[in-house]
Parts: sequence; C-alpha cells; structure tokens
Amino acid sequence: MLFLFSITWGSVSGWWVPGCLVLGGLYAWLLYRQPTSLTKNWRYILGAIRTVVVALIAFLLLSPLIKSVTTHPQKPLILVTQDNSASIRLFKPAGFEPGQFVDQLGNLKKVLGDGYDVREFNFSDRLRDSLSTKFDGKQTDISGVFKSLNDRFSNQNIGAVVLATDGLYNKGSSPQYNAGNLKASVYTIALGDTVPKRDLLIANVNYNKTAFLGNDFEVEILTEAYQSKGENMRLSIAEDGGPVFSQNVQVTDNAFRKTITAKLHADKKGIHKFTFSIQPVANEISTANNTETIYIEVLDAKQKILLVYNGPHPDVTAIKQSLEDNRNYEVRTTLLSKLNEAELGTYSVAILYQLPTNSTSVIPSTLLSKLKQQKIPVWYMVGAQSDIFQVNAAQKIVRINAGRQDVQETFAMPDANFSLFTLTDSTRRELASLPPLSAPFGNYSVASAQSVLLKQKIGTIETSYPLLAFGEEDGRREAVLTGEGLWKWRLAEFQSQGNYRAFDELLGQSVQYLTAKNNKTRFRVYPAKNVFDDGEDVLFNAELYNDALELVNTPDVNIELKSKTGKTYNFVFTRNGQSYTLNAHALPTDEYTYSAKARLGDKTLTATGQFIIKPLNAETRQSAADHHLLYTLAHQNGGVMLRPNQIDKLAELIRKNENIKTLVYDDKTYKDLIDEKWLFVVILALLSAEWFLRKREGEA
Repeated sequence: MLFLFSITWGSVSGWWVPGCLVLGGLYAWLLYRQPTSLTKNWRYILGAIRTVVVALIAFLLLSPLIKSVTTHPQKPLILVTQDNSASIRLFKPAGFEPGQFVDQLGNLKKVLGDGYDVREFNFSDRLRDSLSTKFDGKQTDISGVFKSLNDRFSNQNIGAVVLATDGLYNKGSSPQYNAGNLKASVYTIALGDTVPKRDLLIANVNYNKTAFLGNDFEVEILTEAYQSKGENMRLSIAEDGGPVFSQNVQVTDNAFRKTITAKLHADKKGIHKFTFSIQPVANEISTANNTETIYIEVLDAKQKILLVYNGPHPDVTAIKQSLEDNRNYEVRTTLLSKLNEAELGTYSVAILYQLPTNSTSVIPSTLLSKLKQQKIPVWYMVGAQSDIFQVNAAQKIVRINAGRQDVQETFAMPDANFSLFTLTDSTRRELASLPPLSAPFGNYSVASAQSVLLKQKIGTIETSYPLLAFGEEDGRREAVLTGEGLWKWRLAEFQSQGNYRAFDELLGQSVQYLTAKNNKTRFRVYPAKNVFDDGEDVLFNAELYNDALELVNTPDVNIELKSKTGKTYNFVFTRNGQSYTLNAHALPTDEYTYSAKARLGDKTLTATGQFIIKPLNAETRQSAADHHLLYTLAHQNGGVMLRPNQIDKLAELIRKNENIKTLVYDDKTYKDLIDEKWLFVVILALLSAEWFLRKREGEA
C-alpha cells in the first residue's frame, strides 16, 4: 500500500498563491520600514516571519484542499474448487487416487507463491470452504459453484477459477451461463473416466407423488445398460416389500436405453414405498445404481381449488401449473363471466386473480357473499386491473391507499417474524433473489404485522408494506398478494436453480394454511411435506384450538419421532405467533412415525402421522464422465482443460495468462487544509517568536 498527498484547489485559482506572498511581504514592509531600535538584520528576520505568517493566513482563506491518494494493490484471486461428490470415488479410472490428487491440488497455493491470492473450496450440493478428501456428497451442483463464487467475490480481482470435477451434475441448471458471469478464466481438471463400463442401471423414475384410492396410476422407468449387449435385463417392482410388477428386457446394444411403463393400483390409503430393482449381471462396475426407491402417498380425495380471473394472464397459468404439481390439489380455472356460483360449495379455497377488477362494473356481489356464507377461504391477488376500493371493502387484512392506477416494481423480502407457518431457509433466500412484482402505487397498512409473510422492498429501500399477508375473519382464513408477475418468479427460479421448488413451496404452504381451518380437528400437527430428501431439514407445524375454535398456544406441545429401525427422537415445539413450529433438522434416512401431545384444560390431545426421509443416490446413476462440458467451460472462458496427470502445468499456465495480473486501485480523499490543527500551532509559534524577539530587542 502506498500513500501520497498533494495540495489542490476547489473553485479558486492556484495563481492566488503568489498574491498571498506579496500580501505578506507588503504587510511586513509597512510594519518594519521605520523601526526605532532594531538593527537591519533583525528587521529582515522579523519581516520574514511576519511575511510567512500573513501569507499563510491568506493562503488558508483561499480554502485549499489536501488530496491524499492511497494505492491498494490487489492480487489476482485464484479460486480452486474441487468436486467432493461420491461419483469421484465410485467411478475413478485405473491408477487414479482421489486423496493423492487433492494433495497435489492443494500444493498449487505454494507453487504460485505470494503473487496470487489462492482460495480453496470443495463442492457437492453446495460450495464449502477448503479442499476435502471425503468424497461423500450426494448431489452435484456445478452451476451453484459459479453462482456462489460470483456472489462472494463480486467486484474483486478474480483471475481464474480452477474446477476439478467429472462434469456430471444432477442439481441446478447448466453451469455455462453462470460461469460466464464471473468474467474470469476457467481452468478445468477432467476427473472420472469417459469410457463406458459394463453397467445396468435405473437412470430415472418419473411418477406423481400422490395417487387416489381405488385408481390405477403409471410410473415410467428409464433403464440403461452399457457394454452389456446380449444380456437379459430383469426389472422388478415391489410395493412395501411385496412384488407387484416384473418385466424382462433384452439388451440389444452396448449403449442401450429403454423406458418401461408400469401400471400400478392404489388399493390402500397412506404412504407406500416402491422399490425398483434390476437384477445384477457379472462384472458390473457398480450395483448401487441397480435399485431406486420412491414413495407415493395414496389419498382419499383431492382438494379442489377454484381460480377465477377476468382476463388472460401468464400468472394464471403459472399458479395452476405450480399447484397441480401437488397431486393433492385439483385446480379449476375459469373466467368470471363463466363462473357457476352454484358449484362454489365443492371447493376448498378460491383464488380471485385481480378481482374485484376495475375493467368491469363490479364483481357479482353474490360471489363474495356466497364465499363468505360458506366459509370458503379466499386468496385475493391484486394487480394493475384490480379495483382497489372494492379490494379494501372485501377483506380486512391489507388496506391500500392508492390515488391512481399506477404500479411500481417491488421485490419480495421475507419477514422473520411471520408466525403462521414455516418456509425453509433456502426458500426464503430464493424468494429474496427473485425479480420484482408489479404492485399498486400507494400507501399500505396491515391489520397484524405478524401475519405478513413477504414485505415489499422498493429498489434498495426495505418497507413495512405487505406483499403477501394472511388473516382470519369470522372463522374463515384469507390471504392477500399485492403484486402481479408471479410467472417471472417461476421462470427465474428455473433459470437459476433448474426447478420450481421455492415457488411451489410458497404456493403450496399458503394454500395448505388457508384450507387447514376446514379441518375441525382441535389439534393438528403436520410436517411441511411427507417425503424429505436425505440431509434436508425436517419442519413441522402445529395448531391448537380451544372450545371456541380459537387458535391458542399456551400449553407445551411435545412430539416423539420413531424410526422404523427403532430410534426415538423427542422434541418440544417452539411458539410462533399463535401457533407452533419445529425444526428437527436433518435426520437419518428411514421411515418415521410421529406422535404429538398437548394438554388443554383437563384434556390431553394427540396427533399422529408418518413421514419418510429418502436416500439420495443421484451420484450412482451415471458412471461415464462428461469431459465435453469441461472442455466447453474452459474454452469459452479463456482457460484450458487439463487431465489430473497434467496438474503440474497449471501454475505455469496461470502465470502466462496476461489477463491474470495484480490490479492497483487508487483511493482518493479530499480534506480542507484549514481543518489541520497543526497549522494553527505553527502560526501561533511564529507570532510568539516574533513578539518575543521584538521585545528582547527593545521594540514596542
């Protein structure tokens, strides 16, 4: 770091400096031109002191500035990332030792020396600090690596990213887009083996997570076989341990793929375990991918959701597609003009999209009155076409004071104090990063701050305005969304994450909360979902109602989780607003039952249920590495793809890359010279010295 300073000027010309010296000299001449008791030498000395003092005071009156320049050299960042997923260990080529390779990769920092700032990471489902030799990751998200690095080191001097992986990813989107956002050279180290080995596997199973009692349902099984031409592949399916389907398939090629459709029957309510197995053949590289397990919930009946709108809008399609992904819901969309009000009683919840609307005279009064009379929960979704006056009159959760029909862009800001139900932390983070919605321009107020799940963030200003809020009136639950543009959320999440998980969780949890009051059970305990992935936090919600069916949370709620293998876990729920929440964190993969208890007055209420934590075996589904992706990433971003045995060349390639260099940043600051107190000390010292010398020489 280098520090320099100089004198500069504001609006006054620097040519006034000689004038300050002339002024000081003139003042000194007038004072000492006719001394009575001073010798000629003392007149010159004292005159010089007075000249300096007057010139310095006049100089300060010109308001000069001190410009200081601090130079900060910033070494180029070399970000070393290493794939720690299980596929690196399971499908390593002959002669490759993963642990030894990690040691070689860690030596890069020493070889490059002090001229580079080397940071080390490992990744599987997410990015973690330091290198690792565990190779136990159950998912791989390469796109997330570049996104995390960009978020963490944006506006810094990123010279290069070193990516050591086999190119196989099973989470997130294609990494090519996020890699380009870093604006840095990408050097890839191609791990794994691209040569297909003898292997039979279940590549994927397509299925609906729910089925309905008494119905048939289909599952699609994608089977693959490599270097196994002429073999007989035997596929079998077991439901809860009992065989329900089998089929033999003749392998006709060394790169064989076939999709098999199996029709199954839902004959018993509850969560059912289906195990898909391919009988192993001799000399397979891995049999871990010969088995796949899924869980399907068999329900008595669907909950029907009514989505009413006044005109076409992409939000309608986005909402419908998201809710229908949950097979527990049956969504019917209809124009307001074609609505049959006589069927309202068959629906569990009504979503009024931009209704009441300002493009028609008024929403039929019978619709709102019938929804209220039949205590059907309503979700009001407000947009540019909404009649704000009628929206305010229809519900008491949110009041919007808008003088005109203008809209403004507003981002979602999850409220940590929301207490009605729980969203996962990852969903909250994802919602905060989504594009803005269009909300009516105006002032907002809300009946209860704890009922606000999402607040509005306008530009960089965090407001208290509600974007999504919930409430209850006369025993009927309601919700208000004050913005339109949900379709952009769905597309943006798929672009960044390759799925709609956060968007679907937001809509699903919201509808689940709205419909929960229709269940007259006094004590309700339910997990956020019935099937969790291995490593995922297990979330529970609980609701307790008194005799008047009012929500209370005075008593403690205890829950016992029991795994099929006999392990028991006990927890106490946390009070959250008027209800309860519990985060049991990650639990071992198994099938669980739960039993919760709460004592209200002289009654002990219980709630039971079950859920599953399923293992992830995505890393076993593909054994052949994808080095073409790694070559493309390196080629498109100014780098080179290397083999593990070429890792010694990496340091030299980085040194020769002219785009990887130390950058020097100048930090300029300006300060008024008159603020420097030492100058006044100098002036006072000079004046004191002049006065003392004058007196000593007998001058008055």
